[in-house]
Amino acid sequence: MSYPEPKYFGDTGEATAVVRRNDTPADLLFANGYGEYLAKGAATGGEFGLYRWNMGPKKGGPAAHFHKTISESFYILEGTVTIYNGNEWAPMKKGDFVYVPQGGLHGFRNDTDEPASMLLLFTPGADREPYFEGVAAVGEMTEEERAAFFLEHDNYWVEEA
Repeated sequence: MSYPEPKYFGDTGEATAVVRRNDTPADLLFANGYGEYLAKGAATGGEFGLYRWNMGPKKGGPAAHFHKTISESFYILEGTVTIYNGNEWAPMKKGDFVYVPQGGLHGFRNDTDEPASMLLLFTPGADREPYFEGVAAVGEMTEEERAAFFLEHDNYWVEEA
């Protein structure tokens, strides 16, 4: 079995766990749901970023796109989330998992009349918070500003097949 090179070289371990309690207020509020930054990339030393995305009924999400530098994984906690897998939009239910490597086409939305919740995992842990916080203002940007914003945040939009 092969493991990565060590990053810790001590002999006794350290008390360095980071805790985020369930009753912590949401980090990001939007019209029909909210997002929670469970583990920012900066807090994990760039290893991963983990977020809980909570969508209200009939909540839209990002259209088909891909990332060049990060993978994205989805784990459905509650409800049904429709995820674009590069070929089709498919409903994913509680307990379903989708992994999208760098370059993989994907998107997500809630097409149902019920709320839905999922975990989003990005690896490595890119600084996604400015993207989540800035995407609400995309409609107010010029075409050039919008293009620069998406390029800065490794989002490449495509037409669906």
